[in-house]
Amino acid sequence: MTKYIFITGGVISSLGKGIAAASIAKILESRSLKVTLMKLDPYINVDPGTMNPYQHGEVYVTEDGAETDLDLGHYERFTKASMTKFNNATTGQVYNTVISHERRGDYLGKTIQVIPHITGEIKNRIKKVAEVSQADIVLIEIGGTVGDIESLPFLEAARQFKLDVGEKNVLYIHLTLVPYIKVADEIKTKPTQHSVQTLRQIGILPDILICRTEKPLSDEVKEKISLFCNVRKEAVIESPDVESIYQIPLVFKEQILDEIILSHFSLISKPSNLQDWQKNVVERLFSPKKTVQVAVVGKYIGLQDAYKSIYEAITHAAINNQVKVEVSKIDSEDIEKHGPEKLLKGMDAILVPGGFGGRGIEGKIKAIGFARKNKVPFLGLCLGMQCAVVDFARGVCGLKDANSTEFKPKTKNPVISLLLEQKEVKDLGGTMRLGAYPCKIKANTLAAKVYKQSLISERHRHRYEFNNKFRKLLESCGMVFSGIYQKKNLVEIIELKNHPYFIAVQFHPEFKSKPDAAHPLFSQLIRAAAEKK
Repeated sequence: MTKYIFITGGVISSLGKGIAAASIAKILESRSLKVTLMKLDPYINVDPGTMNPYQHGEVYVTEDGAETDLDLGHYERFTKASMTKFNNATTGQVYNTVISHERRGDYLGKTIQVIPHITGEIKNRIKKVAEVSQADIVLIEIGGTVGDIESLPFLEAARQFKLDVGEKNVLYIHLTLVPYIKVADEIKTKPTQHSVQTLRQIGILPDILICRTEKPLSDEVKEKISLFCNVRKEAVIESPDVESIYQIPLVFKEQILDEIILSHFSLISKPSNLQDWQKNVVERLFSPKKTVQVAVVGKYIGLQDAYKSIYEAITHAAINNQVKVEVSKIDSEDIEKHGPEKLLKGMDAILVPGGFGGRGIEGKIKAIGFARKNKVPFLGLCLGMQCAVVDFARGVCGLKDANSTEFKPKTKNPVISLLLEQKEVKDLGGTMRLGAYPCKIKANTLAAKVYKQSLISERHRHRYEFNNKFRKLLESCGMVFSGIYQKKNLVEIIELKNHPYFIAVQFHPEFKSKPDAAHPLFSQLIRAAAEKK
């Protein structure tokens, strides 16, 4: 029977529940167990697709086109599990489903209540993930912090779950903070005690505590936490601050967290094998042979999580090339104010990511022009590709007013324009070109050299496309259209000749990069940067 692990968080947010969940899944997977993960998000939005990146961070896109929480990116990067629309559930989705059933009369006139109807729908979604994945173990991360009103229905569903599937098939892990008070030189356990007390009032008794801490926990502190929180001492697990999130599976393994979990479930499996992870990820990360400077020129630079998958994909490329990458996060509006020469001089590579809206666009275009003229290795993603087209049309083809209809609807030279099927769209949520699409790669191009195959599949999230009316003109001026979605003749990859590395793509390759399998577009960018150095 499938086993279920619920992961909750206490004291404060941003403790790293998603990374902890992914790390636990990694250890269990290394024991030849099939795992999958699920994120329960307490916000009322149906999904994060219409949310500002400064509000939510990155929107992670799955193969089947679901716009989901960024933690699903951690799940896929750490494990072999493939995320789908079933692996992320929000309050908005749950209530939307229940209300739809009520409108159809499916409840036969009953009064609809949080218990049992909302909690029942949450449990149905968890069981659906288990059914679809056929996993041995399902890890369910509950968003928010224990005590939040928004999280209560999910916590209640987690409490009920033990009654549904049996005590030995459910395990509760609580992630909490054990702060160090520098002035007093003391580690304080009281926040953890209060957090566990709140969880127990809801009816959930944690089996394992993961304690985020900047100082090692002494035996005395662990015994105190064990006594006051009613958790075995060996089940009080340290999660210290580390240089890289990819060390965390090894930290948990060292404390036999996997053995504690398997003992609870009475499961027997192969011994854990994280040697490849240790050797090919962690050791390579900390033994670089060279250092390169990479500029990420974006619109949401102020929030680390807005480009989470991109930063991780750069790290993966650094691991693959065994170099240290120093990322300079540059706001595209600053380039508009001060010019690219001042901010980009000395950079070994430039990456321009995606985004929406007109703010900061001219800064992105100027940054790309700088990379093109100065032979700086360049990678453009989604909007970054569109800006590269605008820069080339203006700077090389002489179309001084070239633009995208997203930013200038009445432009005379709309080199980027709205997809035909998007013109009648009224609702913004879930209506973009989303998910995986095939791309045919042209032979004897940079794209062919990078991918080493002629047909690829990558994930998309956009409304605007290259305007094919300008293809002949741009080709005659030297632009190479090296990747095409053949079914609708849409441009997917552009590149330039006589440049060390200039390539831009309409899709989001960062979503398919892993620490032990860097995406080739990022890996080749960092390799080109190292060669330039």
